[in-house]
Amino acid sequence: MDRKQVKESWEVLSDAYARTRPTDGNDVDLLEELAALLPADATVLDVGCGDGRRTLANMPELDRVGLDFARRGLELAATNVPAARLVQGDMAALPIADGTIDAITAYHSVFHVPKARHPEVYAEFARVLRPGGFVLTTVGTTGYETTRRGWLGSDASMFFSTPGKQATRRQLESAGFEIRWERTVDDPLGSSALFFLAERPE
Repeated sequence: MDRKQVKESWEVLSDAYARTRPTDGNDVDLLEELAALLPADATVLDVGCGDGRRTLANMPELDRVGLDFARRGLELAATNVPAARLVQGDMAALPIADGTIDAITAYHSVFHVPKARHPEVYAEFARVLRPGGFVLTTVGTTGYETTRRGWLGSDASMFFSTPGKQATRRQLESAGFEIRWERTVDDPLGSSALFFLAERPE
C-alpha cells in the first residue's frame, strides 16, 4: 500500500480502531515516566494520535499536540481531548517548525510507514525536537512488511512494517539520537510491546 492508500484506510478505520482498542495498559505508565523528564511547560507531540484516548488523554497536563494522517482520527480526538492542539499531516514530513518540540510519542504509528522510509521519519523527529528532547516509540522486535486484509473486521486493508529492533536502534542513532533505555511492557491486547526512549543530545 502506498501512503495515499494508508491514509484512505485510516479514514475508514479510525472509528473501528477507537471502539476496539483498550486505552489502559502498562505502556500508559511510560507517559508519566517521560513527563518526569520534561519541564512543566514542555510541548509534547503525539504522532499518530488517532482518537486521542490512548496517549493524549493519559499524558500529564502538558502542552499536548496530536498529529494524525486521517481527518477522522482528529475529529475523534477533538471530542475526547479538547485541550490538545491537533494537526493533520504525514510523520515523514512533519508540518512543524524546527526545534519547537520537547518530546515525541509514537505509539504503534511508525509501523504504518514503509521500512525504507523509517529513517526519514526519525530524521523528522530529530528536526522538530529541541536539543535534549526525547522520543518514546514502539519498536518491532523482528523485521517484517505486510498488508492485512479485512483489518478489524472491515473491508479495508492496513499496512504494517518494521525493520526490527537492531535496525531501528541503528536508524535512530543515525538520526542523532542516543537510546536512553528499552522497555518491554504488557500490551492491553494481551501481548507485549517493546519501547525505546531515545534522546537528542544537547
